[in-house]
Formats: sequence, structure tokens, C-alpha cells
Amino acid sequence: MASRAVPAGNSIRDRVRPATAAELEGIPWLDALAPAERRRAESAIVVGEAEIGDLVCRVGRPPTYWFGVIEGLLKMSNDNADGGSVTYTGVPPGGWFGEGTAMKREPYRYNIQALRRSVVAGLPIDSFHWLLDHSIGFNRFVMNQLNERLGQFIAALEIDRLNNPDARVARNLAALFNPVLFPRVGEVLRITQQELAYLIGLSRQRVNEALRSLEQQGVLRVEYGGLRVLDLAALRANGMAGKGAL
Repeated sequence: MASRAVPAGNSIRDRVRPATAAELEGIPWLDALAPAERRRAESAIVVGEAEIGDLVCRVGRPPTYWFGVIEGLLKMSNDNADGGSVTYTGVPPGGWFGEGTAMKREPYRYNIQALRRSVVAGLPIDSFHWLLDHSIGFNRFVMNQLNERLGQFIAALEIDRLNNPDARVARNLAALFNPVLFPRVGEVLRITQQELAYLIGLSRQRVNEALRSLEQQGVLRVEYGGLRVLDLAALRANGMAGKGAL
């Protein structure tokens, strides 16, 4: 696994180990496999522990794994020509990403970085392609991923056009509660307001104001260490409120 430059013996690659039974239970696509396919996949999967700031994927590097988040929170971003950074999305537990890059075996066009200490699973790219060649269930899972991903990035482009901070917060939050892409999130997302601010590109204070407004509407509840969505449909509707604003 790729990582940022850290002292020898302290990179993600150095912390790779076999997945535990509990970690394997948290991987959603394994249930789509036939028994023999699942045994083969489980024997190939490894996990690594990413520290805050570690790069799991780096722009320009060839893919060696298809990745998923067991615990923690990652962000997908890229650098602007002016030296700034654009964040595309967050990846909470249960999310798998980079299937398009893995399918084409092309270099990454984005960075994936840990926002907090995270446990990241990796399926070797040759095993990924073996499943594509042999498993109908796996192909269906990947097709659903690509379909949801397309909708996610179209929404991300719309979010960039919004000048309504409350709508930006609502739409970004709704994306993180996508039950197809992030099935392990459920009703509660373990995220701090500062982490959410990093993902959205707003100040922590402005994110806090938007969350208070959503809480007053009964859409969500701010809990210790996270957010509980009480009405996902209303959260999505709040995000649509600013659609078309320039």
C-alpha cells in the first residue's frame, strides 16, 4: 500500500497484516460471492493501519490493491494548479473505492488520505480481476458501485456551484449516508465537526451553524463523536434547496 514519506518501518506497508474474522465480516461484497470465491478472496485480503495524514493512494501511482475502509475516515482529494486542494468526497467505514482505476490498471488521478487513524483493507489487484472474470455476484456489486459513484460525483459538481453553506453541508452529509456506497454507516456517522469541515471546504464554525439549523429542523442530532440522521429524506431535501444557486 502506498503512503506518505515516514520513517522506515513506520509506513502502511510495514503495518500490513491478514484480516481478522471480525474485519472480514464488515466487508459487504464478500456476501455476494459463491463459497469458493469467498474463500479465495478472504485469503488474499490484507489490512493496514493508516495514521492521520497517511496517503493510502497517491496521484500518479499504479494501483496494486482495491481498497476499503474497515474503521476510520478517509478523504479523496486532488491538488489545484494554484497549490490548493479540492476534496471530492469522504470515505467512511464500509466504503470501497477505486474500482474504476483498478479495472483500467491506470495510475491514480486523486489522493486518498486518512483524516483519522483508520484500518484499511486491500484486495490485490490480480485477485480483483480474477473475481471480475469469474464471479457474477462480484460484477453486480462493482456495477452498483460504479452507478452510485457516478451519481455521487455529479452531485459533487453541483455542490461546488452552491453558495448556500447550509445546503452544502446537507448535501455532503447525505452523500456520506449513502447506504449503497457506505453500508456500515447506518444511522450514525462517527465524524467530528472539524473533519466534516475538511471534507466540505467550510470553516468549522460555519459547519457548526449549519448542523444546529438541521438539528432544529429535526433532521439530525449531534451526538458525542458523531451525527445521527433522523430523517435522511429531509436531509437530502435540504441539500436540494440550494440547487442551481450560483
